[in-house]
Amino acid sequence: MTTHTPIDTNCMTLTRFILQEQRKHPEATGELTMLMMGIQTAVKSISNAVRKAGIASLYGMAGSVNIQGEEVKKLDVLANDLFINMLSSSYSTCLMVSEENKTVIEVEKEKRGKYVVCFDPLDGSSNIDCLVSIGSIFSIYRKTTDGEPVVEDALQPGKKMVAAGYALYGSATMLVLTTGDGVNGFMLDPSIGEFVLTDPNMRVKEKGKIYSINEGYANQWDPAIAEYVQEKKAQKTGARYIGSMVADIHRTIKYGGIFMYPATADAPKGKLAGLNLDLIDMTA
Repeated sequence: MTTHTPIDTNCMTLTRFILQEQRKHPEATGELTMLMMGIQTAVKSISNAVRKAGIASLYGMAGSVNIQGEEVKKLDVLANDLFINMLSSSYSTCLMVSEENKTVIEVEKEKRGKYVVCFDPLDGSSNIDCLVSIGSIFSIYRKTTDGEPVVEDALQPGKKMVAAGYALYGSATMLVLTTGDGVNGFMLDPSIGEFVLTDPNMRVKEKGKIYSINEGYANQWDPAIAEYVQEKKAQKTGARYIGSMVADIHRTIKYGGIFMYPATADAPKGKLAGLNLDLIDMTA
C-alpha cells in the first residue's frame, strides 16, 4: 500500500515571504520585491542547468579567464548571462558587478531602477566537473549618487547592504536570504517549482567542532592565523574544507564552527579587495 505525503496548502513560499516583508514597510515601492523575483528566477534556471549539465554538454572550459584569473567554465557563462538578463529585466537595477566581468555593467536607461547588485553567478566553479556542491552569491545596495550610476555606487561598506544571500546547488537547491532582520532558508520544491521556507531564523551555533580553511596556503598565512589554526588542531575539532565557499559557509551556519579565507603573502589584501581595486582602475 502506498502512502502519499500530505500537501501543505498554506506553505510559506519565497515569493509570499518577500511580499509579506514588503507590507511591513508602507513606504516600499515594490522595486526590491521585483529585484528578488529576478534573482529567484535566475537561481531556478541555474539549478536546472546544474542538474542536467552533463547531458547538455555544459561541463568543461569556455575558453576565457575571469577577473580572478580563473578559467571560466561553460556553466559560469550561462549563470552569468542569466543573472544579468534577469536583473536587467526586473526594472529595479541600475548597475551590476559580476565576478565574470572585468568592468561594471550598466543597465539601459529605460530599464534602470535604484538598486546595485554585486554577484558571483557560480561560486566554486573549479569543482563543477567533479560534482561538488556549487553556489551563487549576491548582495544588494541602493544607489547613493546623483545622476548616472558610477563605480562608487557599488563600492559601499557591507553595513549599507539592503539585502544579501546565496543559493546552494547541492543534494537539493536552497536559497538563503537576509534583508537585515534575520536569515531564512528556502528549499526549492521541484514538484511545484517554488522555494519553500524550511529553515526560518537561521543562526550559527555558539560553539562548533569544525573549522573550514584551505590549509594548502598555510605557509603564506599571517603568523597569528597559523597559530590559531594550530591551536584548533590540538583541540577536539575537525577540519572540513569543500572548496566551494557557499557550501563551506552553509555547513558552518548549520553545524557551527568557523570558515576562514585569510589573506596570503601573494594576496595580502585578499581577493575581494583586489576585485574592488581592479574595478576602480579599469573605470578610471
